[in-house]
Amino acid sequence: MKKTFIISFSFIFLLSILSGCASTRLGGAKEQLKVGMECNYAPFNWTQPYASNSAVHISNDSTGYADGYDVQIAKKIADYLGMELVIVKMEWDGLIPALNSNTIDLIIAGMSPTDERKKAIDFSDYYYESDLVIVIKKDGPYAGATSLADFSGSKITAQLNTTHYDVIDQIPGVNKQEALPDFPSMINALKSGFIDGYISERPGALSAVSAHPDLAFIAFDAGKGFNYNINNSNVSVGMRKNSPLKDKINAALAKISKDERTQMMNDAILNSVVG
Repeated sequence: MKKTFIISFSFIFLLSILSGCASTRLGGAKEQLKVGMECNYAPFNWTQPYASNSAVHISNDSTGYADGYDVQIAKKIADYLGMELVIVKMEWDGLIPALNSNTIDLIIAGMSPTDERKKAIDFSDYYYESDLVIVIKKDGPYAGATSLADFSGSKITAQLNTTHYDVIDQIPGVNKQEALPDFPSMINALKSGFIDGYISERPGALSAVSAHPDLAFIAFDAGKGFNYNINNSNVSVGMRKNSPLKDKINAALAKISKDERTQMMNDAILNSVVG
C-alpha cells in the first residue's frame, strides 16, 4: 500500500511538471487566425516571391508571400483579436466551402456580401466601398466610351462565379464571353485580343492599369453605368453563421478610419503585383 502510494504520488508529481511545462508553451503561443484568400486579386491580395515589411508568408506556399489591402486588413483584425495571422491561399470557389468546413476561420478576399452568399455565411460591416468599371485597351475601339450603350457588340467577360459576370447582361447588344477564373487570365485575354474588356472593381482596375500602361478603364457617370446593389460591389469579411467573432471584427474595422483605409488602398495599388 505504501509503495503504491509512493508510485502514485511520484506519477502525479511528474504529470504536474509536464502539465506545467505544456501550459507554459501553450500560454506563450498565440491562437491562430486562419484567413483564406486567392492571393491573386490585386490590389486586394496577391502573391509575391519575396518577403517585405507588409507581406505575410503564405502557409500553404513554401516560397510565397501575400500582400495587398486584404492582407493589411487581416493583420489589423488579428492584432485586435490578439491572434497570430495565418494566410491560406486557395481558389475563389473553394473559399466558402473551406470556411464552412473549418479549414479557415475567415474570408478576407475582396468578397461582396451578396444575398446569395448570405445564405451560406455571415458577413462583417464593409471594409471597402467601391464601384464597377470596364477595363479595356487604351488604344482600342472602346477607349472613348462613356456609357454602357457604347459597348454594344463588344466581347466582355468577368471573373467566374462573381456578381461582376452577372451585370454584363445590362450592356445592350453585348457579346458576353465565357467567364475566366481570375484577373491575370482576364488581363491576358484582353491584351491578346480575345476580349474587348472585363468588369472590375475600381481598385482592381487601377492596379491593372498601373502595371500595364497599354490598358485603361471606363468609369461611368450616374445613370450611364451598371445598376447594382452596393452589396455586389462593396466588400466585407466572411465568417461562419453565428460566428462569435462577428462583433469583435466589426469593432476592429470601426477603429480603421476612412482616411486610413484610403491610404491603405493607395499603398496597395502602388505596390501591387499584377499578372
